[in-house]
Amino acid sequence: MENIAAHKTTLELIKKYNFRIKKNYGQNFLTDTHVLEKILRAAQVSKDDTVIEIGPGLGGMTQFLCDTAKKVYAVEIDENLCEILKETLSGFENVEIINADILKTDIPALVNGKYKVIANLPYYISTPIIMSLLESGENLESITVMVQKEVGERLRANPKTKDYGSLSVAAQYYADIYLAANVPRNSFIPRPNVDSEVIRLTPRKPLVVVKDTAFMFKIVKAAFAQRRKTLVNCLFQAEILNLSKTDLADILADIGLPETVRGEELRIFEFAQISDRLSQLIN
Repeated sequence: MENIAAHKTTLELIKKYNFRIKKNYGQNFLTDTHVLEKILRAAQVSKDDTVIEIGPGLGGMTQFLCDTAKKVYAVEIDENLCEILKETLSGFENVEIINADILKTDIPALVNGKYKVIANLPYYISTPIIMSLLESGENLESITVMVQKEVGERLRANPKTKDYGSLSVAAQYYADIYLAANVPRNSFIPRPNVDSEVIRLTPRKPLVVVKDTAFMFKIVKAAFAQRRKTLVNCLFQAEILNLSKTDLADILADIGLPETVRGEELRIFEFAQISDRLSQLIN
């Protein structure tokens, strides 16, 4: 790993450009270079890699990525930051600065071939970005992302725990999830009210084969909509099925599950079994 201290730190860049942080974009800039090293180590970027960095900010991490990767796409929603990035990254020929919302960006059209994603995501929008990336296609090699600690715990939670929910099921359906680092709140400017985690998600083939993935996730969403209620009650009240509670209980019994089971108790393959059985009845 090259010396990060050779590049301008985020704190130095904030002072140099007198940048005013925008709360509406959820901007929290990483200032701890030790954490930066952990992110870059977890991402395992090499000279053969194409990297999409979401929210490059002032370019503190981007500079190192440009040293390491073959090509870097720095996708930044803040137009003012893009102007600063043009200067801070002016010494690199392998970077493209893109002023865009990543959720509205056609990644397959942007990148030709495989790519890795690195991001320090705004807390308020981390979940939809992660899920959008995981669903984006087979060329995604990994996502190394800074998220709120609570989100990280939910991503890798196991059944029968308080953190296990629809995000856990969806993320684990698509990827292996690895906790790379814990990040205290004093590692940022401005200082957020919560701690963070660096998580690496490595896409793979889904753990189970399901007939209708979209339908399964409707079942999953309904199962966790009211955590204290049984799966039978949740599915009945969700009104995505024209089935009675008795019908639903009978289907669970055929699979070997009690009618009192709750969504938080089910593993991914059990959600797949339930989904496949129900989809047969409605199609």
